[in-house]
Amino acid sequence: MQHLIQKIENTDWNSVAETMHQNGYSLIPELLTTAECEELKAAYDAPDMYRKTVIMERHRFGLGQYKYFHYPLPELIQQIRTRIYPQLVPIANSWFKALNIDRTFPLQHAELLKQCHENGQKLATVLILKYGKGGFNTLHQDLYGDVYFPIQMVLFLSEPEIDYTGGEFVLTQQVPRSQSKAIVLKPKKGDLLIFTTNFKPEKGTKGYYRTVMKHGVSELHDGERVTLGIIFHDATS
Repeated sequence: MQHLIQKIENTDWNSVAETMHQNGYSLIPELLTTAECEELKAAYDAPDMYRKTVIMERHRFGLGQYKYFHYPLPELIQQIRTRIYPQLVPIANSWFKALNIDRTFPLQHAELLKQCHENGQKLATVLILKYGKGGFNTLHQDLYGDVYFPIQMVLFLSEPEIDYTGGEFVLTQQVPRSQSKAIVLKPKKGDLLIFTTNFKPEKGTKGYYRTVMKHGVSELHDGERVTLGIIFHDATS
């Protein structure tokens, strides 16, 4: 666990912020060790860790399965969620200020959760996702309620081209008066991808405007792909 805390503390968060401002996403390589990835994957079949299982095709979300953790979260996930959140707050607050949105996010994650609970959002949103051959995830946003944090993360627990082929992480960005831009990423096992939950500010000739972004997963050609999604706000259901 100490190496994980050290990795988070040693990350160049100024560089992360610059990349987030420019692209709406940023990659931190090798946050988790192979052993930690395998530990999280092995827990997928432990029913006492989860509050809800979603079969994606039943809801036309795609093809695959995901499970929401219940509280308390496993210590590894809890450490990542609470230690990285304060590093992202300045980014979120600068985005809302640029877009003239009257909201400031608290520095401590516990305070954000308190705001969620006061709004009736009391359920954990951290989830583990599994896709097999043919699996995919349609473009979407993870909001879960009126109280939301505009940045989220995904940990990649499988190795592309070894554990699976296809299954790229896809971001789309709406371009005003034009077609949407597609961004295709393929992080490696243990990597952490930080990205916008629903929008980021873009500078135009008359100031900043909101550019909407969605994310999803392209179709797997073969193998099995497992990821861990970390959303900072809680849900109503």
